Amino acid sequence: MALTRLSQQALVAMKSSLGFPTSMPRHLLAVEHTKIRALREQAGLTPQELAGRVGVTYRVVVYWEEGRYVPEARNVRRLADALGCATTDLTGTPSGSETLVDLRYAAGLTAEEVATRLRATAVGRDLFVDAHKVRSLERGRQVSGWNWRKPGHTGRLVQQLATVYEVPVRMVMDAWMRTRPVDEPPHLPERERHGPPASAVEGWEGLNDRQRVYLGEILRDDQMTETEMWMRRQNQVRVPPAKQWRKLPFTLDAPAEVVGHTRLQQRLRSAGVHDQGAGATLHSLERLGLIKVTKDRVEVPGVGEVDRTLVEITRRGRACARAGLGESAESAPPAHLLSEWLWGVLLRVAAAGPEGLHESELTGKSLFYLAVGYRPKRQAHPSRGFIELRPRMAPGDTHVLEYRWHTTGLGRQHIASYLHVYTEMYPAAASPA
Repeated sequence: MALTRLSQQALVAMKSSLGFPTSMPRHLLAVEHTKIRALREQAGLTPQELAGRVGVTYRVVVYWEEGRYVPEARNVRRLADALGCATTDLTGTPSGSETLVDLRYAAGLTAEEVATRLRATAVGRDLFVDAHKVRSLERGRQVSGWNWRKPGHTGRLVQQLATVYEVPVRMVMDAWMRTRPVDEPPHLPERERHGPPASAVEGWEGLNDRQRVYLGEILRDDQMTETEMWMRRQNQVRVPPAKQWRKLPFTLDAPAEVVGHTRLQQRLRSAGVHDQGAGATLHSLERLGLIKVTKDRVEVPGVGEVDRTLVEITRRGRACARAGLGESAESAPPAHLLSEWLWGVLLRVAAAGPEGLHESELTGKSLFYLAVGYRPKRQAHPSRGFIELRPRMAPGDTHVLEYRWHTTGLGRQHIASYLHVYTEMYPAAASPA
């Protein structure tokens, strides 16, 4: 099943024809002074009260609001905290388009403070980090030092910057690539792979043979349902929330000769363990915290409404079953890469080319993880900023006809940089339709 009609050849062609700019000059980040007063009044604060919260004098606040002074990095963070807003609300940087200097200002740190913290780490010492190099990095300038040209070293630096700025690694990676688009992307160290948790192995060993069969078949049915939901997404068919489809039909309270057997019952019948003791086995697994059992009512043609028993495997149950069945734990993609679902969405937008996708063609949670200006939750970290809405103007630019989704420069760069990795991770995603 292909995730998109974008062929492998088309993606390769895209990679060779992106035409990234040869430089990205970055000016010092500045606060829009008109926003300070607007946000202060919105928060119901006087200049004196704001000054007290930030730790500066009344006159400094007045100068900020008049645009005579520009707040320093540490004061931008304090201002945002005092006004109850994000630093991007003060700087005017749309969510999902942050560069390295945005991250530093959001952390409330000067270049000297960042350099000091980095020099306390091995990679900071290897790169001889100082404040001048931090500023050069943020402005897209060449940074002196042979190790700065080694993606392995800059990958370790990305990880340390994420710790210093207290943000996810993927935010630093994205900010780095926006700031320095012509550099080879940093190579993040691979995550260590671990075996199943001892608690999961112990949990499996504590089950009897019948319980193991039940838990294993519930896991298999959950995996099959997950695959079905994935296929529906790729065919642009509405998918219910996971909290709904994770609840698997186990039995209908009606004669089997009338309503038949559910898929789970068929699995257990094939294993020779579906009998009158099914209910007791389910409740024993529930008491162990391996599954959840719930009930609802559904309409059955020719019968009417009947009670239905649903089972949902818990995270603990999934780990226990995987350990017992010898399956490797579900591994998340590397921190800077997308899940298969989001990668498929990004490819859909890229496949649309210069025309883009109509705004109604992308809905749901993917926007909160991919689109400029979105956040999954109010206080959550911003989206990746790989796609954005652009207006399509009427002839003569008299008015906007519609809005369409397009890949951003970073989105195209991400595809070009990691196409080979995604092709290996998600083979169906880059195959021809």
